[in-house]
Amino acid sequence: MRYAVLVTGPAGAGKSTFCRSFMTHLKAARRTGHLVNLDPAADPESFEYEPSIDIRDLVSLEDVMTELGYGPNGGLLYCFEYLLENMDWLEEEIGDYENDYLIFDCPGQIELYTHHRFFPTLVANLSRMGIRTCALYLVESQFMEDKYKFFSGVLSAMSSMVNLELPWINVMTKMDLVTAKENDPNAGRIASRKKRNIARYLDPDPLLLATTPERAVSSNPRFHSLNQAIVQLIEEHPLVSFLPLDLTSEESLETIVSHVDYVMQYGEDEEPKEPMDLDEGDFADLE
Repeated sequence: MRYAVLVTGPAGAGKSTFCRSFMTHLKAARRTGHLVNLDPAADPESFEYEPSIDIRDLVSLEDVMTELGYGPNGGLLYCFEYLLENMDWLEEEIGDYENDYLIFDCPGQIELYTHHRFFPTLVANLSRMGIRTCALYLVESQFMEDKYKFFSGVLSAMSSMVNLELPWINVMTKMDLVTAKENDPNAGRIASRKKRNIARYLDPDPLLLATTPERAVSSNPRFHSLNQAIVQLIEEHPLVSFLPLDLTSEESLETIVSHVDYVMQYGEDEEPKEPMDLDEGDFADLE
């Protein structure tokens, strides 16, 4: 059985960093993983692990912009349209990997996940090839600094989940930054408030948006109506919750990996694996 993990999310969420940590973890556990780079704009010097499969061997953003005169966004979409026309190349590159993880480091263009046809087509091809697939959607913890930005991330995650129809895990990355702020003695009441509220972000509480005082949305009743509609949508379809990820903690990474193993039932001939519980010492007191 072959396994694929699509590491998705907006730019800056820490996808490539997570992929490197995932690869390191698998190596330490004497498991085999293969990195698949799906970002045609990736800097080759940024890879700690050389990709086993690299979209840039087929098409690169730099070549598209130089030869066709496209801008960055148009060039990226062209690259993925080109890959769609050459999915046999990807199938050949994947080859005969068995009982290994294929870790897909995906680009940060949200439209590719929410409504473009590329990823649904990729998922369908992986399924046809007999590859069990799940997706991780990464959002960085700094989104919690702005409730409006945070809920835009929640809605993007929800839209992507519906579009791709895969076993899905949402991850809140860079939680070490939140912990650092909480432990800052100069942060005072702000740190204490964030500590109390963080659980409301990991399991998104739509009332955060309904009652937020930061912006005077009441000055325009249309914004108030929009917020109420979003609150109702999230309440009626509670699809999104986040696992916290602190890459300075091996246990935190192991928790994510165990959830990935569980949703794909890695090693189907073995006993089903239960996901690890969160470290109660780190997060139970945040509710």
